[in-house]
Amino acid sequence: PDGQKFEAYASGFRNIFDAAVNRDGELFTYDADMEYDFNTPWYRPTRICHVTSGAEFGWRNGAGKRPPFYADNLPGVLDIGPGSPTGMTFGYGAKFPAKYQNALYALDWSWGKLYAIHLKPEGSSYTATKEEFVTGAPLPITDAIIRPQDGAMYFTIGGRRVQSGLYRVTYVGDESTEPVQAKPTKNKARETRHTLEAFHGKQDPQAIEVAWPYLADKDRFIRFAAHTAVEHQPTDSWAEKALTESDPARQVEALLALARVTGVCPQHRNEQTPEVDTAMRDRLLSAVINLDDAKLDLTQQLTLQRTLQIILNRFGRPDDATVAKLIDKFDPLFPAKSPKLNWLLCETLAWLQSPTVAEKAIALIQSAPTQEEQMQYARSIRMLQAGWTPELHKAYFEWFLKAANYKGGASFDKFIEFVRTDAVDSLSEEQKTELAEILTKKPEKKSALENLGEVFAGRPTTKWTLEELSTAAGKEMKKRDFVNGQKMFAATGCYACHRFGNQGGMTGPDLTSAGRRYSPHDLLDQVINPSKVINEQFSAISVVTEDGKVHTGVVVNLSGDNMTLNTDLTDPNKRVNIDRKTIDELVVSKTSPMPADLFARMTKDEILDLIAYLISAGDAQHPFFQD
Repeated sequence: PDGQKFEAYASGFRNIFDAAVNRDGELFTYDADMEYDFNTPWYRPTRICHVTSGAEFGWRNGAGKRPPFYADNLPGVLDIGPGSPTGMTFGYGAKFPAKYQNALYALDWSWGKLYAIHLKPEGSSYTATKEEFVTGAPLPITDAIIRPQDGAMYFTIGGRRVQSGLYRVTYVGDESTEPVQAKPTKNKARETRHTLEAFHGKQDPQAIEVAWPYLADKDRFIRFAAHTAVEHQPTDSWAEKALTESDPARQVEALLALARVTGVCPQHRNEQTPEVDTAMRDRLLSAVINLDDAKLDLTQQLTLQRTLQIILNRFGRPDDATVAKLIDKFDPLFPAKSPKLNWLLCETLAWLQSPTVAEKAIALIQSAPTQEEQMQYARSIRMLQAGWTPELHKAYFEWFLKAANYKGGASFDKFIEFVRTDAVDSLSEEQKTELAEILTKKPEKKSALENLGEVFAGRPTTKWTLEELSTAAGKEMKKRDFVNGQKMFAATGCYACHRFGNQGGMTGPDLTSAGRRYSPHDLLDQVINPSKVINEQFSAISVVTEDGKVHTGVVVNLSGDNMTLNTDLTDPNKRVNIDRKTIDELVVSKTSPMPADLFARMTKDEILDLIAYLISAGDAQHPFFQD
């Protein structure tokens, strides 16, 4: 290529530094996060993305980021966590064992990690697991290559005026390092996706006939490729087909495509934009109202709700009769069992001013286990004016006092204040007078540990031993209480650091699959003796300076002679800056950041319910919860 022709291939990234192509010709990149968004519902960790034709990954400014479950964008292949992505390369040509020859290497500058990403084909895309291949504190790693002449990996460090360096990685061991003679793999699902992608960016008389059946495909990447192919065809050649499609699963994707190509976001309207097509709006909404959503699975229900939001946003509010029909159809579905579906239903019903949403949303805020889920419902109803009572308003503004003690990124407090300001502005003057006392009340600031203490306030402490709890777990793991286990996971602050079922923090290990790795005894041992075995990926360092001070934390930034540590993993803003010229000693900490007395004020049944919940991976049908 001569570099003269450019075309948009994929979009929606925050900040991609590098990319790599595998043997199958598939493109991958490692996208960045926004640290200011830590612990908000819209925070997106650094992640590995499989970049396909027409892909949209949903990055937007502030709270506008699209969650991975939106049907009009694609998810990452693997969430990594907080970090600063830099280089990428595949291990092809390395004199490494086969597993590492085939690995994708992803570099994280700020946390000093070189990950080996092990990809596994699944449908037309991939799943992946990560492994720390090289790590250091600090290790401001910038790029890596495989040098075919000697089969070694070479990587560089440096940037932001820190010490630069070049390192070589070679394998020493007994496993074979013979080159893996792998050829591009044949994959029917991938070939289907490629067939659909051939229609992207151009009009073809065959596109609708070929792509239409795949709108209901179980493979998300195939569905995305199909509706992207449809969107690139003349609208009048398929609009009627979308509006009258008899298969609900296929119709939700078709309506999504039609709403996207016939509507324009209000923010993007200009003098050349045609007038809003109210006739198309009415036909789209009629199709949504008449669609048999009882035949849709959860993924398709999410697509339907996302489609409805796009219609309402791009075409504007319909007449009162249509609004009433929409409320009648979707209000009974809220709240749902799925937090994702509740996310969309709460937003849409609040926008429609449903009279029941205030009461339902406040109940969800009070029962949601994580601050992220609570915050999502709270911001969804900030401009709601229907259905409020003085008691509900009081409960709502009391939540803001509680939320003032939640921890997040540098903009977290501002985000909470923005939501509260909108909520106050939505009040009438009479309501403001009625709520004056709580509106003027100032929050009492407390640390994460102080807030944790409040949950079990007034209880005596118990020095639980591993032996007695392990013995109890061996005899009493039947008929456990799922709801109480879920409650204890939140009450003990586990969500502050740990991911579980796509919720919670990412500064500790993801516990969703803990039940596949640990027995009840093992989990109890990990909690009672947290410093016995510390996962290297999440270990802190201790820095001793010349004046005798000791700082323990995780390196989160380097700049010139300055090193920044996060000293409290429950609070991303607890940081200390250290002049590296004053460091006397730097060692890996032998103390886990997890408190050793986490069980001290819990009852035996609360502990066992928590362990059962962890091992079940959040499945209420797990045998531990059965008779």
